[in-house]
Amino acid sequence: MQALDALESNVRSYSRSFPAVFSRARGSTMLTEDGRNVVDFLSGAGALNYGHNNHRIKAAIADYLASDAVVHGLDMATPAKLDFMELFNSVILARRNLEYCFQFTGPTGANAIEAAIKLARKVTGRQNIISFTNGYHGMSLGAMAASGNRAYRTASGVALSGVTFMPYDGYLGPDVDTADYLQKVLADESSGVDCPAAILVETVQGEGGINVAGREWLQAVQAVAKSAGALFIVDDVQMGCGRTGNFFSFEFADLSPDLVVLSKSLSGYGLPLSMVLIKKEFDAWQPGEHTGTFRGNNLALVAAMAAIDLYWRDETFGKEVLRLGEVMRHRLETIAVKYGNSFAVRGRGMAFGFDCQTPETAAATARGAFERGLMVERCGPVDQVVKFLPALTIDCETLDHGLEIFEQALNQALKRTRSS
Repeated sequence: MQALDALESNVRSYSRSFPAVFSRARGSTMLTEDGRNVVDFLSGAGALNYGHNNHRIKAAIADYLASDAVVHGLDMATPAKLDFMELFNSVILARRNLEYCFQFTGPTGANAIEAAIKLARKVTGRQNIISFTNGYHGMSLGAMAASGNRAYRTASGVALSGVTFMPYDGYLGPDVDTADYLQKVLADESSGVDCPAAILVETVQGEGGINVAGREWLQAVQAVAKSAGALFIVDDVQMGCGRTGNFFSFEFADLSPDLVVLSKSLSGYGLPLSMVLIKKEFDAWQPGEHTGTFRGNNLALVAAMAAIDLYWRDETFGKEVLRLGEVMRHRLETIAVKYGNSFAVRGRGMAFGFDCQTPETAAATARGAFERGLMVERCGPVDQVVKFLPALTIDCETLDHGLEIFEQALNQALKRTRSS
């Protein structure tokens, strides 16, 4: 670990939260160099929905590499690329009555967000983007402009403009319909809010604290976008690819976004892969108008095909995700009641947040959990929420073990807090 202090920038974060050298990983368990087994409830910040080193996906990658097939090909046509689009279209899109064309962007979710925002502005001729309180969309300047966290925004060092923030579902309390407020603001010629190019939303805000939008609210926001002549963009970077039980997080609300942004677990193996799904009537790009060196990495496309083939041919896997999610919800809600009525549990599918109310309690809990063998991250406006993103393929025994460690860590953190 001394090499980190000597050689790596101060910007590093996860190596501070989890001070160990990780040498191997399989499924939902990581192994440190000193022989500790750590249950992983972080899953690469949502990039490892199918676990570490999923052997069946790894086999497809190994076979592809052994064949000397094209790995890097810019956006040229390859069998891997064509096969991926055909498989994704038939298994994921057509079965959901969705029609999109594919734009492969740079390798990160932020790259895809930038492309979606840029396209919306080109299509509409407008500049303003509507985003929401506590939203998070990435660390590049355009994506950061649409993100609410003040610490991230301040670190940019420049003015972040072109975005108007509106209150997310529940932000002003249960009695205020913030979708209705949004509609009134955009309909009012004197509201001071410019007509938007797009409305950008997460159906579940991951970094914002696992804030869950309701079905009716999402439908209302989509309707507002249509009436305002704005594109409706769903950021499914972290909550897509099965995290909420359906492949897309917006399926439960019967939405039909104009643009869908995917990344993180799209490749199925932690390999960088991002894309924007575009309704064909909005595909206004000219050839080469938005480009990048690492678009649609073929190795990641092969991994993505293996994941889709393994888990999404029918509804079995999604139903199991929902079942395990209810197990998690029940256990976390039981813990919340046991240790204090001020705690709150939020989530959908297998994405949950345990709101500790204070960052001190959340920090002590996460730190104590790692000391006991569990990796969990914090989120929320002041990192007061412990976030749970276990692999969707986790077995019940490992899930139960991880939740037991969390409860022990929370109990110890509360004892220390109350005694100080």
